[in-house]
Amino acid sequence: MKALQFSVTVPQWVACKALGMVNRKFFYDGPFATVKLVDIPEPRLPSPEWVGIKTLLCGFCASDFNLICLKDSPTASPFTSFPCVIGHEICGEVVEVGAKVTTGLKVGDLVTIAPHLSCAVRGLDPLCRACATGRVGNCENFARGNLAPGMFTGICADTGGGFGEYFVAHQSQVFRLPASITPEEGALVEPFSVALQAVLDNRPHAGEHVLVIGGGVIGSMLVRAIRALDIDCRITVAEPSRFHGEVAKRSGADNIIADGDLFTHTARITGAVRYKPMIGKDILMGGFARIFDAVGSSKTLNQAMRCMAIEGTLSIVGIGHDVKLDLTPLWLKLQTIRGVLAYGYTDIEGEDKHIFDVALDLITLKKASLVDMATHKFTIDEFRTMIEVNSAKAKHQAIKTMMTFM
Repeated sequence: MKALQFSVTVPQWVACKALGMVNRKFFYDGPFATVKLVDIPEPRLPSPEWVGIKTLLCGFCASDFNLICLKDSPTASPFTSFPCVIGHEICGEVVEVGAKVTTGLKVGDLVTIAPHLSCAVRGLDPLCRACATGRVGNCENFARGNLAPGMFTGICADTGGGFGEYFVAHQSQVFRLPASITPEEGALVEPFSVALQAVLDNRPHAGEHVLVIGGGVIGSMLVRAIRALDIDCRITVAEPSRFHGEVAKRSGADNIIADGDLFTHTARITGAVRYKPMIGKDILMGGFARIFDAVGSSKTLNQAMRCMAIEGTLSIVGIGHDVKLDLTPLWLKLQTIRGVLAYGYTDIEGEDKHIFDVALDLITLKKASLVDMATHKFTIDEFRTMIEVNSAKAKHQAIKTMMTFM
């Protein structure tokens, strides 16, 4: 089968980092490229509890882009195995069902997958603390069990991924799509679930002022998740791109901050009082009750803390590393900072439900509309073009790009 395969060695990492400063194309084209188009055998079912799936569509995630361009921290490398077929935002069709699958899946079913490779997927018992409490996307055993290391499908050598024609998934990962959901929406369930879980973990109250930093895919998904949950709050999105600001506005944002002057606009929108220190950046008393930072840089995190209200909560959705923070706002304003990764089972009106089921319910009920976010599709042979479009999304008016095998 055809597949887009990722692999990197330490010498290759050093060479790509140096060459990439001259031209980003070295990461995905040429002798040192981290990804290559390959012809490899279809992955086999690891055990009878697994199913084989033919990929129809797979979204290109910012984490895929960061992986290819070696922007991720090496700290996560123990939980990845090479070579791996990337891609985890998947809609596919079941083509093989293991003999011990008990969930009613059958050949021909249209499905999406929750890609994280948790204890149950790895055949581990007893479950780790995270899996036992329902947060299977934050499993403690991503490098153990009967699979090669990998936090999720797409960075594990044994499972394949969505940028290949076929891959395998454990029955606990697979969610059958309702008939009313399109393949495009099916491939968008995963990123929507990331946003939905982040909002449920830091749920705004009615009347609060909420700030989303970054109006890309996850930023707009955060806005749509809040609106889908019928939370009557005021949402502001800080996004310099006019195009993505318009997407955020269409998603349900009340205010767009496009000029970068977060301090002035925070005071205007929330009524916060702005103070000027002897040296350094301003700080506001009052401000946003909840902030979702979909960028995760030193600049955005420091700004967020200075613009957040007393006892506010900051959810770090964007995956940055090596940030430098002034912790004064943290202790001065009794703030809480939350890490955000993945999803799991959540109490919804007294019922314990996987976040994918919650997302599918909201899409089916038309509480959340996602299909307009799928703007570009590429064949596997066009993967370089897809990467280039993602490096200049505003220029190409791209929101979510997808690889298609349909």
